[in-house]
Amino acid sequence: MTHAEPLLSVRQASLSFGGLRALKAVSLELRPREILGLIGPNGAGKTTLFNVITGYLRPDSGSIYFDGAEIGGRAPEFIARRGMVKTFQTSRLFGSMTFLENVVVAALSKTRNMGIAVKKASACLAQVGLSDRAEVSASGASTGQRKRLEIARALATEPGVLLLDEPFGGVDVGAIDSLVALLHELRDKGLTLLVIEHNIEAVHRLVDRVVAMNLAEVIAVGSAEAVTSNEQVVRAYLGSGDE
Repeated sequence: MTHAEPLLSVRQASLSFGGLRALKAVSLELRPREILGLIGPNGAGKTTLFNVITGYLRPDSGSIYFDGAEIGGRAPEFIARRGMVKTFQTSRLFGSMTFLENVVVAALSKTRNMGIAVKKASACLAQVGLSDRAEVSASGASTGQRKRLEIARALATEPGVLLLDEPFGGVDVGAIDSLVALLHELRDKGLTLLVIEHNIEAVHRLVDRVVAMNLAEVIAVGSAEAVTSNEQVVRAYLGSGDE
């Protein structure tokens, strides 16, 4: 695959729930080793799009290609095995387990050898800066630690593409800088990222490009500066009474 080809390509994806249009002919491209931001007000269709891309929802029409293969409508497990994994807006951690054990569970999706899984999990915790929490119960994790632990669990499955749903949500301002640095570091090591985020300031510091959605449609694509100053995007966020 040449570098110019998109790693992920969504083409005219549409989905309705009864009479509600959740996605209207949405298209986007994610390039290798790119951090692409997905922004828009609540109800714009961002999480629905994530779920269609990762197989949790089946589009009514349109196609989705990942690394050259059509994946639209395939099971989440199939898509994850191909190397595309998402984290959830609300961390789904095992509170009764330690930080390390949480990551070991994910690592066991790639190997049945417990020794290898523990080694991989330790490396993933180190990568996200949580080595010192390895033997601590995950039940007491702060929001920032939970976000990092979610990322460590995803990394343990050896993804090529990571979809992050609001990685900065609920994280205190001081922790955002180091989280942005971590995501840039992961990209520099070869990971490709698609990120839903409401914190526009963090988006500006994090992403290479932005896709803005409103009312189930893509309304702008481009640099963070261009998209966040786009009149249609500003109207979508501030409200104009057009709806």
